[in-house]
Amino acid sequence: MDLTESIAPRSDQINAEDLLTGPRTFTIDKVDAGSPEQPVNVHLIELPGRPYRPSKSMRRIMVDAWGKEAADYAGHRMTLYRDPEVTFGRDKVGGIKISHLSHIDRPRTVALTVTRGKRAPHIVQPLPDAPTEPTADDVAACDDVDTLKGMWRASSPERRAQIEARVAELTARPDAPQDAEVEA
Repeated sequence: MDLTESIAPRSDQINAEDLLTGPRTFTIDKVDAGSPEQPVNVHLIELPGRPYRPSKSMRRIMVDAWGKEAADYAGHRMTLYRDPEVTFGRDKVGGIKISHLSHIDRPRTVALTVTRGKRAPHIVQPLPDAPTEPTADDVAACDDVDTLKGMWRASSPERRAQIEARVAELTARPDAPQDAEVEA
């Protein structure tokens, strides 16, 4: 039994705890303004309703790699990971960092502030092109609705119909979430 879902935090955003099982690659749906404390919401196709709210350092990396216009980020991909060494004040709380970005042709190094007066290089690697459309076997073998939603966005109409049928099959189970629908 996979316990990943049972340890996911209940939150309106992605948290470092979401990455305890390892790095994950996400596709950006859109970027919009947040609150004064967390000014940027990066909406991820694979986690609808739970945006990534990057730290100032990670926003600097995104701007360095992709430019200042957030509207251009849709369709770009990033790999996020949990760095247990991230501190808040004197406490190590863990945080989310970017390890790979699409749409870059070489590794990028950005000097980021670690503590007041101290900077350290952070290297971001190029992310290979996104996988091609999932096969019929991929769809049939998948039992995760969020993964199927990500597949749906990268699929032809024929494959989308198969994905929608698979989601319907999964959500018909008695233990299925009630809000699991594929959305355009």
